Amino acid sequence: MSTLTIAIVVVFCVGYLFIALESVTKVNKAAVALLMFVVCWTLFMIDPGSYLPGFSGQELINKAGTAITEHLGDTSTTLFFLMGAMTIVEIVDQNGGFNWVRGVMKSKGKRTLLWRIAFLTFFLSAILDNLTTSIVMIMILRKLVKEHKDRIIYASLVIIAANSGGAFSPIGDVTTIMLWNKGVITALGVLSEITIPSIVSMVIPAFILQYSLHGDLDDIDSPDAPVETEEQELGHRQRAAVFCIGVGGLMFVPVFKGITGLPPFVGIMLVLSVLWITTELFYRNLSTSYETHGTKKRVVNLLHRIDMSTILFFLGILMAVASLEQTGVLTSIGKGLNVAFDGNHYAVTGIIGVLSSIVDNVPLVAGCMGMYPVAPTGDMAVDGIFWQLLAYCAGVGGSMLIIGSAAGVVVMGLEKITFGWYMKHVSWIAALGYLGGIFCYWIIRTFIMVTPA
Repeated sequence: MSTLTIAIVVVFCVGYLFIALESVTKVNKAAVALLMFVVCWTLFMIDPGSYLPGFSGQELINKAGTAITEHLGDTSTTLFFLMGAMTIVEIVDQNGGFNWVRGVMKSKGKRTLLWRIAFLTFFLSAILDNLTTSIVMIMILRKLVKEHKDRIIYASLVIIAANSGGAFSPIGDVTTIMLWNKGVITALGVLSEITIPSIVSMVIPAFILQYSLHGDLDDIDSPDAPVETEEQELGHRQRAAVFCIGVGGLMFVPVFKGITGLPPFVGIMLVLSVLWITTELFYRNLSTSYETHGTKKRVVNLLHRIDMSTILFFLGILMAVASLEQTGVLTSIGKGLNVAFDGNHYAVTGIIGVLSSIVDNVPLVAGCMGMYPVAPTGDMAVDGIFWQLLAYCAGVGGSMLIIGSAAGVVVMGLEKITFGWYMKHVSWIAALGYLGGIFCYWIIRTFIMVTPA
């Protein structure tokens, strides 16, 4: 490893440390992530020829610029998806679309609510992506749980359940989509063999976290509470229409991608545009309240409520990780694991899952797909142990740190959960669920399913 590569890794590690210590330093993690991104790529540009052999002079500069632009393009699709999904959920929330969901989920018992939240998040994440599901569930939780100290426990379980739910569905997580599109796993294979381990990885943490909750919930709809009578301008049917277009549209995004082949963020923009036009027409027809209250809930005003610091954090962290990918560090780590744990796929994928809680799981999985060939038979065959475990570990492993997944980063921003609090109270619980799921998968493949020879 060259001195320049070591410098890039050191900058990334130091930046990561400051992100982890945000509650101590009081410096916003987005600012640190952006600085880390810029410094890593600046170091890369000092000698890009060592990473892009075969080019020189202006051609090398152009090739390096193209590499950065390509990574930025991949990152931007995630950012635009995030902004679109957050805006859609905010529109549905502000216009009363989640009211009926709140009624279904509502429970006086804190532990009863925890299990309802866990299973709804788990199965919703298999249909939507874990990012969108987390945003939706946090919006619902804000309407059900008044105390922040209780809500962050529920929010932590949302992260775990969303990541677990995304792991067993071919469209539930970016990494499973990548593996599915690559053809190394099949929809039937991952659903039949990863579903139970994924449930186990969610149930174990839920069982433990329930003992952090005691008693009943305060009545958030009490007469003294600020109920949503604040001009519910839209009628019942209109609120239902907003909900169906918003949440139904989010569910339609994977279908839209399958039909058109366009990236998921394009489908999100389609849903946002339709919902935007619909609400504009609704409020235009409410002449008595449009000028006084309707304008407050127009999309152009709701855009100001989007947490841009979370968006910028995503930009910084993903581009910093991209610099590690471009220098070949992630590929080297994967090869090193393969040598150290030769033949033990459980150990290799298990370590990759732990690494996915530290760095983004997308480049890790991408590196593995390029590093390990698909075999006609055996553990490396389509739906073999290695590929299915990779889908599980890369998805569920991100729950062990709050910044280990898109769901965690979003919840961290929405509920102001600190890195330190999550590590102290939740990381070990998520790890138990993660290991429990791997053990469950081993039982399935060893005693129930016959591994192809």
